Amino acid sequence: MQKGNAKWAFFFLTPQLIGLIAFAIIPLVSAFVLSFMKWDGFGERTFVGIQNYVSQFSQSDFWTATYNTILYTILTVPVGLFLALVLAVALNKIKGKEFYRLFFFMPVVTSSVSIAVIWMWILNGDLGILNQVLAMIGIEGPNWLTNTSLVMISIAILSIWWQLGYNMVIFLAGLQGISKSYYEAAEIDGASKTQQFFKITLPMLSPTTFFLTIMAIIGSFQVFDQAFVLTQGGPGKASYTLVYHIYQNAFIDFRFGMSAAAAMILFAAILVITLIQFSLQKRWVYYED
Repeated sequence: MQKGNAKWAFFFLTPQLIGLIAFAIIPLVSAFVLSFMKWDGFGERTFVGIQNYVSQFSQSDFWTATYNTILYTILTVPVGLFLALVLAVALNKIKGKEFYRLFFFMPVVTSSVSIAVIWMWILNGDLGILNQVLAMIGIEGPNWLTNTSLVMISIAILSIWWQLGYNMVIFLAGLQGISKSYYEAAEIDGASKTQQFFKITLPMLSPTTFFLTIMAIIGSFQVFDQAFVLTQGGPGKASYTLVYHIYQNAFIDFRFGMSAAAAMILFAAILVITLIQFSLQKRWVYYED
């Protein structure tokens, strides 16, 4: 019976394994090999060793992209998770939470390009809805997407709104998994709602928070669609991110070796950050026995 189950398991896993090998492992290995080559996409490939990596670290565009990506991560991850947690706690015990869950989750399943186009009109400095609303209360709205100081904040606001529903739903699932017996015992001991939140809810939600933090940081380092559609990396490369830098090297400058090297650096950075998070989780993540 066990052999038969193993055969059926392998049978159903085979399509996923083929997809993983064809669309993840092979491209990753190919990109790694290409990062040591000089290639314009058409001619012969020339081995240049680590020159592509050296060139990346010596380019001002690479460091600009790195700074913008880190700034975007700082703007989106803490604020996005905090708002999602507040929203999840607020919706956890009200009637009709299924409707609100669907309402907030709808943007998540919408195309990123469609979302960016809609927000392009919302943030338009002359005709945008946001500035019109601000004008109604006597505030002159700025040019959100052409101001170098505000463009990353604008993209961060879009991304927080876009991913809010996903984070909220995951937090809701975590909240519903907390046993009511903890709160009943706390009430018997005279603990206030605030004390229950900080002593029970947050610790019990720590695995969920840990998962969402990792996913949010990985996603923030891969931001591209919003910057590409809204600003094309501008103004003055104020929204020029690492993935946009990879795209620029490959499909605008036709330096595929340089692009692959930048992609490998990004991959290594995400891997290191994720490993650090896993190594630190024992200090704050509580797993119920």
